[in-house]
Amino acid sequence: MSATAGMPRRLGERETIQLFARALRYVAPFRWRFAAKLALTLLSLAPRLLLPWPVKLIIDHVIDQDPIAPAIAGYPGFVRGLLSPLVAASPLEILLWLLAVQALLVLVIGAIGSTAAEVDRTESTLSSGRDTATTTENEANFGYSFVGGLLGFFEFRFTLRLTQALNHHYRSRVFERIQSLPMHAFDDERIGDAVYRMMYDTPSITQVCYRLLVTPVAAVLGILVTVWVLHDAVSASPGIAWAALGFLPLAVLTTLLFGARIRAQAFGSREAGANTTSGIEEGFANILAVQSLGSEAHQRQRFARESWASFAAFRRLVLTVILAILFGAVPAAALTAFAFVAITDLVIDGTLTAGDFALVFAYFFQIAGYALALGSIWIQLQGSAAGIGRVFELMDWPSEEDAPGADPLAPVRQGVRVEDVHFHYPDGTQALRGVSFEARVGQLTAFVGRAGSGKTTLASLLPRFHSASAGHISIDAVDIERVTLASLRARIAFVFQETALFDASVEENLRIGRPDASAAEIEHAARSAGADAFVRALPEGYQTRLGRAGGNLSGGQKQRLAIARALLRDAGILILDEPTSALDPESEARIVSALHEAARTRVVIVIAHRLSSIRAADQILFLEEGRIVERGTHAQLMSAPGGAYRSFVELQNRGNA
Repeated sequence: MSATAGMPRRLGERETIQLFARALRYVAPFRWRFAAKLALTLLSLAPRLLLPWPVKLIIDHVIDQDPIAPAIAGYPGFVRGLLSPLVAASPLEILLWLLAVQALLVLVIGAIGSTAAEVDRTESTLSSGRDTATTTENEANFGYSFVGGLLGFFEFRFTLRLTQALNHHYRSRVFERIQSLPMHAFDDERIGDAVYRMMYDTPSITQVCYRLLVTPVAAVLGILVTVWVLHDAVSASPGIAWAALGFLPLAVLTTLLFGARIRAQAFGSREAGANTTSGIEEGFANILAVQSLGSEAHQRQRFARESWASFAAFRRLVLTVILAILFGAVPAAALTAFAFVAITDLVIDGTLTAGDFALVFAYFFQIAGYALALGSIWIQLQGSAAGIGRVFELMDWPSEEDAPGADPLAPVRQGVRVEDVHFHYPDGTQALRGVSFEARVGQLTAFVGRAGSGKTTLASLLPRFHSASAGHISIDAVDIERVTLASLRARIAFVFQETALFDASVEENLRIGRPDASAAEIEHAARSAGADAFVRALPEGYQTRLGRAGGNLSGGQKQRLAIARALLRDAGILILDEPTSALDPESEARIVSALHEAARTRVVIVIAHRLSSIRAADQILFLEEGRIVERGTHAQLMSAPGGAYRSFVELQNRGNA
């Protein structure tokens, strides 16, 4: 299954809206914290209404020395109350009072004066590169406030914790979903792409939630309140407010022209980044093969192409954003010039004072800022749409589910029965044809055959890593399709041909399948698998960390630990794929003995090419082209002249001679 299957490279507006609506559902556990964030945002924006007034007061009543008393009736109510004590004050007293007010504003909100350059904004971002992956770290750790000072610091800290909590919740749900996918989910797709989605696409939810939940409310209320204050303070300039509101349709028009293109290029940037991550993952996973084949130069060239393509795709995205900004810059400059000329004319003809010029212009930019924020929400979300879309596409892959009414599987007492089982891979390849057999408790059953004969596929049907295309598989006469998947896999311990170990201690690795195992049980399983001796020789014994994928161990040591882990789980069915392929003859003999001991109370199934490990099996099933062509003990099969198993053994013996 390809990770990009079903994902349109160009999402339509309707599909994008649906993605955003789905993303907002993840806010539910944090709804009260988002409500608090909105309240803090509105509180932080409120002082902006007061900021332009000290400049007007200084110009009109300190520099021009106009008395306050005649003009106080023209001030809005929230300013008039503050000016009442200054009616009889001298210009110097007014200046000192205004300096005290400004000092208080700096302490509380980190702001002074009336322009955007003089208003502090609390935010913090990490240093990042010029590609989508590295910039998303800032989205996952995003905190901000529209003011500074004590209020800004508090809101910043609150927002930062909310952002991290939201991203942790979202990322955890994605990881949980990935774990529920069937084993073949990534067969046709590189793991690096899934890692990219997990780490670099999930932070897109941050901007989506803040811009859709906080920005519209804050911007609309900001426009309404600021227009009201401007009209109440300077009723002679209604055209100024309308000019500021002109930024709203301008931003909407820019969105209509550039939104879809930015969204498509954001997809391209993320896919290019995912290719780079996949290349890194594959290069690390196959580094031994690369070095042994002398293909380092080829791999370097491949990585260079993918890495540069990632940066190039991000540059194209940035270029489109710049073009969108430039498109709106010319009419925005015209609106600003109109406001400047209109306000200047009102000052010249005496309708407004010199102080009113600073006041009205400050409110003009406040209204324009709110209008621009409101109108540009959609275009600013297009990059996030790409990330959200890639994550939800992964989450929509079909997962493993229990059948309706499925019951837990009881402990295994009798054995496994496979009846006329067929299996086709999704591409139509038939791997099994009419397979039937029984494997009972107390027996060691071996699957033998040439590579590609269907041995591993047959074994993988028992824990439902795949489901049979036709036929039935039952455990103790219970169809495995009608039991819960968790209970089925709890009864099966599977040792894969490729050993899976984690960067943890030996003990932690052994406990994975059975966390409550005692130290004595762990050591007994290790002894049975021939691992106890080398484990005790490690620097810290069972507490020694193994490194990534058990990198500090040999292949044989890894294999013995995997077998010990399976034995420790004490499941009713034990399946081992090539359990002795990396072992010396002495260790192999010990493992074979341990498997026969384990088979006394379990169903043991062994997939093997090395016939020395299964000569004493209770039954051997020889597969060819997905069919069981012979079955019996080693002696029985060897007594059949011209038999398939006998020919296989003789061929192997000649190869070992």
